[in-house]
Amino acid sequence: MFTGLVEGQGTVRILKEEPDGLRLTIAPDSNCFSPSNVSIGDSISICGCCLTAVKIAEDGIDFEAGEETLSKTSLGDFNVGTRVNLERSLSVGARLGGHFVQGHVDGVATVDVIDRSGEWVNMWFKVSGEMTRLMVPKGSIAVDGISLTLVNVEADRFSVALIPHTLDVTTLGDRAVGQRVNIEQDILGKYVAKLMSREGGISPWDFVNGNTDQKRNGI
Repeated sequence: MFTGLVEGQGTVRILKEEPDGLRLTIAPDSNCFSPSNVSIGDSISICGCCLTAVKIAEDGIDFEAGEETLSKTSLGDFNVGTRVNLERSLSVGARLGGHFVQGHVDGVATVDVIDRSGEWVNMWFKVSGEMTRLMVPKGSIAVDGISLTLVNVEADRFSVALIPHTLDVTTLGDRAVGQRVNIEQDILGKYVAKLMSREGGISPWDFVNGNTDQKRNGI
């Protein structure tokens, strides 16, 4: 579990194709966490994708990404030199700060519009209509592992407002139109959608009025 508050950035140093996926070595920046602060088996969010540290050296951390991960995320777009957002998993008792992020990417979006207003940026992302179904204005969204607040939601795209700090400390400051990013939707919205999609579905008003048991029993 993560918070979506990126600890820093790193650089892809090595990419090695393997029979069942990809092995990558990532070197965290000096102002990010050190490889010495990571143990083998730790979960690290890499641009929003939860991967397991499998080898640790002074100059980098090794991870493995399988075919499923590569098909559902932007990790297949990585090259040597690609910059990535990094976050270690949430410690029990630590401040949440952002929102609950699992590191389970729902799909990818494409940068559609970058609207600059002084030091601020309003950025639009193109996604499938199926993904926007779970998005609401002022709700939470994770973009490349960054916890952000949705501003506008349309049928096949959404926007977020990026402050100068976010642009400085994450990869979104360097994103260009047409590039792909990882998207993870708010887990609360997923559970609500699951409940409402059940046969004889339960509406939010059923929860408010305490009618969930009657609904389940077909009353």
